Amino acid sequence: MKQQHPITPPQELVQQWASESLATQNLCNRAAQWGADQELDACLGEVSFLTSQYLADRVRAARRPESPSLKEQSIALLDLIQGNQKPWQLEDLDLIRRALEALPND
Repeated sequence: MKQQHPITPPQELVQQWASESLATQNLCNRAAQWGADQELDACLGEVSFLTSQYLADRVRAARRPESPSLKEQSIALLDLIQGNQKPWQLEDLDLIRRALEALPND
């Protein structure tokens, strides 16, 4: 069996991405982000071992800020569409749908 490169995403993750029907650009972005996260984790493991966990935590916070929520992403997207700064696309509707589906049922 061919051995995978250590930074190759696990097959389960690749299958999950494929099942989500991600567009090619989005899939490439996710794969690059995953690889960058693996590299960051390895580097910070060394930093925390050699210097301090505090420094490693600060570097991680600076390099991997939290992603905006679905709600924040949807509002920003609607603002762009409403201001004619971006024509809407079908992918935009998917983002808005996911944000609405995440809302609690009243």
